[in-house]
Amino acid sequence: MKNFLSVFRDYLLLTFGTVVYVLAWTSFMIPNGIASGGGTGLCTIIYFATNGAIPVSTSFFVLNAILLIVGFLVLGKAFGFKTIYVIILSTVLFDIFPKFDWTVTFDEKFLVAVVGGIMEAVGIGLVLLKGGSTGGTDIAAMIVNKYWPVSPGKVYLYSDIFIIASILFIPGKTFEDMIYGYVVMITFSFMVDFVLLGQKSSVQILIFSSKYNEIADKISLEMSRGVTAIKSIGWYSKADRNVLLVIVRRNELHDVVSIIKSVDHSAFVSVSSASGVYGEGFDEMKTGPALKKKLNQKQPEQPSDK
Repeated sequence: MKNFLSVFRDYLLLTFGTVVYVLAWTSFMIPNGIASGGGTGLCTIIYFATNGAIPVSTSFFVLNAILLIVGFLVLGKAFGFKTIYVIILSTVLFDIFPKFDWTVTFDEKFLVAVVGGIMEAVGIGLVLLKGGSTGGTDIAAMIVNKYWPVSPGKVYLYSDIFIIASILFIPGKTFEDMIYGYVVMITFSFMVDFVLLGQKSSVQILIFSSKYNEIADKISLEMSRGVTAIKSIGWYSKADRNVLLVIVRRNELHDVVSIIKSVDHSAFVSVSSASGVYGEGFDEMKTGPALKKKLNQKQPEQPSDK
């Protein structure tokens, strides 16, 4: 039952993220003549170039059906199944939503681009957090991020520059249309990192308390987080004491503070942001396959028994 609820929650968030993502395109960008980057951006450019003869839903499905093979081979079966679900749901929504004519316009087209980029980033960010993908450059971003410490936002940024510029080949489209596409791209690049990395941000906590034993035991047992006791000297009292060092995810900070207060309400606590935490229970330190191969070649050979 616990596994079922976990899977159900994942697919619920995948569904919500997909709905937000498709609405960003069908209600904001496509009706206002804006084409951003990624696989959907390419499909939108095809839609504009053919005057609607090839719907976005059709080209989206064909393009991503091919890219699914890459997802299976490189990112595993779990990624593939979730991606199949998202791509099928996106295809259906790209076909259904335009029929309701939920077009959103502002006096300034710039606002359309900004809001559309934010919505697209929130939708894709939720999908990526649960191991899925909407296809297109999402797959490339996840492959790169799997082996190199490069944020998904930067991968989107570099690849989308060329996709958006291709809108200039469509008759009737101007340099202004390309600029609006870049506005969406830049907004999306910053926001998708915020959505993804916001869940992974960590904090470092220093706890000064005479009841450090009880606090350390409760944090270890109730939260399964490591605690380090650091020897220190209170300079005013010249007394030896232990300071507890704890590193947790930002969303776990409230639980740690609650434990501290339940044991020692007068404890002194210092909290600071940790920009990067690598190791068990946190992020994996990524160096890239090329560097790993180079380091392995430099390892000295073991002496032979002969």
